[in-house]
Amino acid sequence: MIVQESFYRGEPLQSEMRTLPWQSYNLAYTLLKQSGEDNLFIPLRSMQYLAVLDAEEFIFIDSIVGRAVSISWQKFLPHTRTSLTDPVPYTAVYYFENVLQIMQRLQSEFYQALHLQAEKQKLAGKAKVLAFPAKKRAKGF
Repeated sequence: MIVQESFYRGEPLQSEMRTLPWQSYNLAYTLLKQSGEDNLFIPLRSMQYLAVLDAEEFIFIDSIVGRAVSISWQKFLPHTRTSLTDPVPYTAVYYFENVLQIMQRLQSEFYQALHLQAEKQKLAGKAKVLAFPAKKRAKGF
Protein backbone atom coordinates (compact mmCIF):
# COMPACT_ATOMS: atom_id res chain seq x y z
CA MET A 1 0.00 0.00 0.00
CA ILE A 2 1.44 3.36 -1.04
CA VAL A 3 0.49 6.46 0.90
CA GLN A 4 1.33 9.89 -0.41
CA GLU A 5 1.63 12.79 2.01
CA SER A 6 2.35 16.42 1.23
CA PHE A 7 3.97 18.86 3.62
CA TYR A 8 4.61 22.55 3.21
CA ARG A 9 7.27 24.87 4.48
CA GLY A 10 7.42 28.62 4.66
CA GLU A 11 10.47 30.80 4.56
CA PRO A 12 13.11 29.84 7.12
CA LEU A 13 13.23 32.24 10.04
CA GLN A 14 16.49 31.02 11.53
CA SER A 15 19.08 28.28 11.21
CA GLU A 16 21.96 27.05 13.32
CA MET A 17 24.61 24.36 13.32
CA ARG A 18 23.98 21.56 15.81
CA THR A 19 25.12 18.01 16.41
CA LEU A 20 23.02 14.88 16.54
CA PRO A 21 24.11 12.12 18.92
CA TRP A 22 25.56 9.15 17.06
CA GLN A 23 22.91 6.78 18.46
CA SER A 24 20.10 8.79 16.88
CA TYR A 25 21.87 9.31 13.56
CA ASN A 26 22.94 5.69 13.14
CA LEU A 27 19.56 4.28 14.20
CA ALA A 28 17.63 6.71 11.97
CA TYR A 29 19.58 5.74 8.87
CA THR A 30 19.50 2.05 9.73
CA LEU A 31 15.70 2.14 10.09
CA LEU A 32 15.34 4.12 6.87
CA LYS A 33 17.45 1.61 4.92
CA GLN A 34 15.68 -1.37 6.48
CA SER A 35 12.29 0.06 5.54
CA GLY A 36 13.16 -0.18 1.85
CA GLU A 37 11.28 3.07 1.25
CA ASP A 38 12.42 6.57 0.32
CA ASN A 39 10.78 8.03 3.46
CA LEU A 40 10.16 6.84 6.96
CA PHE A 41 7.49 8.25 9.27
CA ILE A 42 8.34 8.34 12.97
CA PRO A 43 5.61 9.56 15.36
CA LEU A 44 6.83 11.45 18.42
CA ARG A 45 3.64 10.93 20.37
CA SER A 46 4.80 12.57 23.58
CA MET A 47 5.31 15.83 21.66
CA GLN A 48 2.50 15.37 19.13
CA TYR A 49 5.03 15.68 16.31
CA LEU A 50 5.70 13.58 13.25
CA ALA A 51 9.24 13.11 11.96
CA VAL A 52 9.64 12.33 8.27
CA LEU A 53 13.05 10.98 7.37
CA ASP A 54 14.69 10.73 3.99
CA ALA A 55 18.30 10.37 2.91
CA GLU A 56 18.85 14.14 2.78
CA GLU A 57 16.86 15.63 5.65
CA PHE A 58 14.57 15.00 8.60
CA ILE A 59 11.50 17.22 8.85
CA PHE A 60 9.31 17.67 11.90
CA ILE A 61 5.61 18.39 11.66
CA ASP A 62 3.64 19.74 14.62
CA SER A 63 0.22 18.07 14.60
CA ILE A 64 -1.37 21.28 15.90
CA VAL A 65 0.00 23.30 12.97
CA GLY A 66 -1.06 20.67 10.43
CA ARG A 67 1.02 19.89 7.36
CA ALA A 68 3.53 22.69 7.76
CA VAL A 69 7.16 21.89 8.50
CA SER A 70 8.18 23.39 11.85
CA ILE A 71 11.80 22.27 11.94
CA SER A 72 14.11 20.70 9.42
CA TRP A 73 17.39 18.95 10.11
CA GLN A 74 19.50 19.02 6.98
CA LYS A 75 23.04 19.07 5.59
CA PHE A 76 24.22 16.18 7.74
CA LEU A 77 28.00 15.86 7.78
CA PRO A 78 28.72 12.27 8.84
CA HIS A 79 31.95 12.23 6.85
CA THR A 80 33.49 14.69 9.32
CA ARG A 81 33.38 12.09 12.09
CA THR A 82 36.51 10.20 13.02
CA SER A 83 34.47 7.42 14.65
CA LEU A 84 30.96 6.00 14.27
CA THR A 85 30.36 7.06 17.86
CA ASP A 86 31.05 10.75 17.24
CA PRO A 87 28.07 13.13 16.99
CA VAL A 88 27.03 14.19 13.49
CA PRO A 89 26.98 17.91 12.65
CA TYR A 90 23.90 19.19 10.83
CA THR A 91 21.96 22.39 10.19
CA ALA A 92 18.69 22.93 12.04
CA VAL A 93 16.29 25.19 10.16
CA TYR A 94 13.34 26.79 11.97
CA TYR A 95 10.17 27.81 10.14
CA PHE A 96 8.11 29.13 13.06
CA GLU A 97 8.70 31.41 16.03
CA ASN A 98 9.31 29.83 19.42
CA VAL A 99 10.50 26.46 18.11
CA LEU A 100 13.85 26.81 19.86
CA GLN A 101 12.15 25.53 23.03
CA ILE A 102 10.99 22.49 21.06
CA MET A 103 14.59 21.70 20.10
CA GLN A 104 15.42 21.28 23.79
CA ARG A 105 13.23 18.16 23.88
CA LEU A 106 13.27 17.08 20.27
CA GLN A 107 16.59 15.27 20.11
CA SER A 108 15.95 13.08 23.17
CA GLU A 109 12.32 12.40 22.23
CA PHE A 110 13.43 11.64 18.66
CA TYR A 111 15.81 8.93 19.87
CA GLN A 112 13.11 7.37 22.04
CA ALA A 113 10.70 7.34 19.08
CA LEU A 114 13.36 5.74 16.86
CA HIS A 115 13.94 3.09 19.51
CA LEU A 116 10.18 2.31 19.61
CA GLN A 117 10.13 2.08 15.81
CA ALA A 118 13.08 -0.33 15.88
CA GLU A 119 11.20 -2.57 18.34
CA LYS A 120 8.12 -2.52 16.09
CA GLN A 121 10.19 -3.46 13.05
CA LYS A 122 11.71 -6.38 14.96
CA LEU A 123 8.25 -7.62 15.89
CA ALA A 124 6.95 -7.16 12.35
CA GLY A 125 9.88 -9.05 10.81
CA LYS A 126 9.44 -12.55 9.52
CA ALA A 127 10.51 -15.21 11.96
CA LYS A 128 12.15 -18.37 10.74
CA VAL A 129 12.55 -21.52 12.79
CA LEU A 130 15.76 -23.36 12.09
CA ALA A 131 15.90 -27.12 12.47
CA PHE A 132 19.03 -28.44 14.14
CA PRO A 133 20.02 -32.05 13.69
CA ALA A 134 19.50 -34.12 16.81
CA LYS A 135 22.61 -35.03 18.73
CA LYS A 136 23.47 -38.70 18.85
CA ARG A 137 23.29 -39.97 22.37
CA ALA A 138 26.01 -42.12 23.80
CA LYS A 139 25.02 -45.68 24.66
CA GLY A 140 23.90 -46.23 28.18
CA PHE A 141 22.07 -42.93 28.57
